[in-house]
Amino acid sequence: MTTATISSTTPRLGEIARSLADRSEEWLHRVRLSADGRWYERLHHDDDHEVWLISWLPGQSTGFHDHGESEGAFTVVLGSLEERAPGRTRTVDSGDSWAFGRDYVHDVRNVTDAPAVSVHVYSPPLSTMRRFEETPDGLVEVAVEQTEDW
Repeated sequence: MTTATISSTTPRLGEIARSLADRSEEWLHRVRLSADGRWYERLHHDDDHEVWLISWLPGQSTGFHDHGESEGAFTVVLGSLEERAPGRTRTVDSGDSWAFGRDYVHDVRNVTDAPAVSVHVYSPPLSTMRRFEETPDGLVEVAVEQTEDW
């Protein structure tokens, strides 16, 4: 697992994501593919953290965003995803994880020609996300989404 920002919570979130990814028999039957956009379903929610399952068709992406006051981690279960943060791009392959702290801005996308599936964990559970647009001068905040927007 690679971490963008280390805190006491961040490595634990990566462990939760990897543990659930390793038990795909518990949730694989729930995965759907949608040509209209990424498909996602929340698998778990409590006061400490939440877990989301996301499927990605080729070309689907999140756009640049952060996770508000939450830290996070994701593990790719099937396929490969590209994770872009300002100034760097990395590939997260099946079985690999990426963890990040608060205020981390990134864009996750499927740049392959095959579907991908990933497990995402956030703590505390998401309450807001800021959306950004990439401009020649850098990222510019364009919107703030609240939980009820998802």
